[in-house]
Amino acid sequence: MSVGNLFADADPPDTGERFSPLYSAPGVTIERIVSSLRPDDAEYDQAHDEWVVLLRGSAELEVEGARQVLAAGDYLHLPARTKHRVLATSHGALWLAVHLTFTASSAQPGT
Repeated sequence: MSVGNLFADADPPDTGERFSPLYSAPGVTIERIVSSLRPDDAEYDQAHDEWVVLLRGSAELEVEGARQVLAAGDYLHLPARTKHRVLATSHGALWLAVHLTFTASSAQPGT
């Protein structure tokens, strides 16, 4: 068992984003992300699915060339190999990201 608080020690970095792993098991990793006003604009092209929810703040992303604006409570599923980048975030934007590395053949029926 592990216990924590998503909002504890959530001061944003001066630049970029801070990634904090919260849980990991075969096929899944959950992490907290805290963003600064100047996020890294690197393009991501991940080999795994990612599901993110913005818990606090606002963000603007580019997903496959299209702009996507997120407000607190909005979530987004990024299938594997979906090119995306963070264009802008509010100071202290707080995310929860779930990385799914299992293969489709290992998924349970109905998932």
